[in-house]
Amino acid sequence: MASGITVGIDIGTTSVKALAVDGEGTIVSRARIPHDIHAPSVDVFEHDATQAWVEGPRRALDELAVTDFDGLTVATMVPSCTAVDADGIPLTPGLLYGDYRGRAGRNEADLLNSKEFRSMFEWTARQAPGAHGYWTAPAVAYAALGGAPVIDIGTAFALAPLWDGEWNAENLAAIGARPEQMPTIVADFDVAGRIGSAVHGCGLADAWAEATVAGINAPGDVMVICGTTLIVWCVMPGPALVPGMWTIPHPLGELTILGGASNAGAMFVNWARRAFGAPTSDARPTEVPLFVPYLKGERTPVHDIDLRASIHGLDIGHDAAAITRSAYEASAFVARRLIELSGVERTRIVASGGGTHDEQWMRALADCTGLPVDVVAVPEGAALGAAWRARVVAGLDENNDVVRWAKPSDRRYDPHPAWVGPCEDRYQRWLALAATG
Repeated sequence: MASGITVGIDIGTTSVKALAVDGEGTIVSRARIPHDIHAPSVDVFEHDATQAWVEGPRRALDELAVTDFDGLTVATMVPSCTAVDADGIPLTPGLLYGDYRGRAGRNEADLLNSKEFRSMFEWTARQAPGAHGYWTAPAVAYAALGGAPVIDIGTAFALAPLWDGEWNAENLAAIGARPEQMPTIVADFDVAGRIGSAVHGCGLADAWAEATVAGINAPGDVMVICGTTLIVWCVMPGPALVPGMWTIPHPLGELTILGGASNAGAMFVNWARRAFGAPTSDARPTEVPLFVPYLKGERTPVHDIDLRASIHGLDIGHDAAAITRSAYEASAFVARRLIELSGVERTRIVASGGGTHDEQWMRALADCTGLPVDVVAVPEGAALGAAWRARVVAGLDENNDVVRWAKPSDRRYDPHPAWVGPCEDRYQRWLALAATG
């Protein structure tokens, strides 16, 4: 008899999150397994793929302590790549977005990251010639959990020209790989395999999973994912294309989502808090410096891995509170720039991700964009979206029924009148600085 419970696992940059969810979207149990980012030099950004992609999902599923569930799906950051042996155990580092081994050339990137993906696979194949497989994070995770090493069609398209409707043997040979070494491609809502008695799907990108369950279902809704990576999705009434930004269909159809990912998320904000110490007082609205947040280059909209951070207008009177506030504002300014570039007639922000626990970040997001910020009820949005996808794969619901899972919390942050004017002035000056780094 079906339990009605499904499991979503999100392999993020700094941890694996897992949720077991019932049919009404109520969290039955949750788990979080932290893992390390390896960044020993400016150009390196990788996981120990065994720790993060094999052991992390296994431990997360164990900690959920739910033995009777109907489906499981994995969401992950994109792109990713490692080589594996016949048991699915990684032989090489787990390469992540922004790593030098994903460079197709200086400042070269396209909207689907295909050049970055292809370069990752090429380096990995040369590092481990003859490996059993060259897989992405979800393929590794599914195999580790006892399922099939699969990826979704969207990820496959991002691997063009290695995949062009099927694995292209000639193009794979050019990077030292063969079709049988690549993951199996499965359609979004098809059953890909089984983990015990439960079915599993093909996986999906974390940002797509979060957008599915956030309730951003009307033109003018804007989602800001405050995770390790900052991700902004603007809901548009129809097709849209802006250079340097990503355009994808809305998860529920008809509408369009425009936006992209930035390095000005928790990776940047947490670094600033560690570097400058805990504030012992409150920042003052007119006494905040300007922070350009390019600690590791920038993704959308400039796509330049060589940009670096800087602080402007620093004064001897500034303390940890002022500098920390400037970091929050820098993150919010990045979000605002992406929102404005989209051209959307914005109405509100829906905030998701672990950063929503940080009240200062949420307040800065409202003050700097001039928009109300509604916080989702479940911050682990990618895991929740993956659990919903598992529900559809298991045949328990239709995808558009997800609206009943999109539950806001009772937390809304409105722009503070004392901060809006000073933030507007800083934003205009920040735009000029951010254009040059």
